Amino acid sequence: MITPAALTMGDPSGICGEIGVAAWQKRPEGMDFFWVADPDWVRTHTEPAGVAVRVISDPAEATGANALPVLPCPLAAPAVPGQPDPANAAAIIASIERAVALCRTGQASAVVTNPINKKGLKDGAGFAFPGHTEFLAHLAGVQRSVMMLTAPELRVVPVTIHVALEAVKATLTPALLEETLRIAHAALRTDFGLANPRIAVAGLNPHAGEGGAMGREEIEIITPVLDRLRAEGMSLSGPLSADTMFHARARDGYDVAVCMYHDQALIPIKTLNFDAGVNVTLGLPFIRTSPDHGTAYDIAGQGLAQPTSLIEALRLAHHMATKRAA
Repeated sequence: MITPAALTMGDPSGICGEIGVAAWQKRPEGMDFFWVADPDWVRTHTEPAGVAVRVISDPAEATGANALPVLPCPLAAPAVPGQPDPANAAAIIASIERAVALCRTGQASAVVTNPINKKGLKDGAGFAFPGHTEFLAHLAGVQRSVMMLTAPELRVVPVTIHVALEAVKATLTPALLEETLRIAHAALRTDFGLANPRIAVAGLNPHAGEGGAMGREEIEIITPVLDRLRAEGMSLSGPLSADTMFHARARDGYDVAVCMYHDQALIPIKTLNFDAGVNVTLGLPFIRTSPDHGTAYDIAGQGLAQPTSLIEALRLAHHMATKRAA
């Protein structure tokens, strides 16, 4: 039997409370999860919606629960919508750490992370990581993890992530590309049930360098790695011109697009389906998914937040846990 997923608190001054309650109300049958959060804060969102809360001490109590299960993680200060408070940074981080620990002991099937504000965590608690992906790799004790964004229309993996565009060329190395491809290939087999994943690889330069006329990274970095991995049996196409990779007919030819930098990957998927995108961290010893949006301070507390991405993140976490268990 699949254990419940652990949902982190996220930034309590953003839309996390609204989308968390809505996700509980709209969850598919059998998709159990519990919230690692401050029960009093959760109640400020459940009471207007008429949703019952059950404070739990053991994740097993969340299985089949009729009331929203909350594993306590108290805040230091009241959360005001749209006004992040550095005093709550430590509790936000503690929620993530607790969810990971429960997942690693098998008490939770997956970690589903609500959005955080990295600057707020740095200001309030000295958070030293560029984002969730890097922090989770640290907690897992792995040297490298890979970010995947997935929606019904497309899956994408950026090789370089949170670096300035001017730093991409120096960051993109054969070793980094090869490691990314290997992690993505293994995860597609283990967690998505694809026996022979088809991976399309973008070039770095316009028109994939056009034979060296617009850059030599395709010739000197990307192609040698692809040739070596093809010889091992991986199904790889590329390097491809990124401007022709994302129309419907092209997407039919692969299971994931591996891109060279952040926006090359994220712009097409967010354009195709902004509301249902899910962030997945590959290469961890546990499953992690997240909604593909931020804290949305500008609409927090106004009843405008859409829970679609969080619901899809919970759904995907359950699907991946089922595949991994098999």
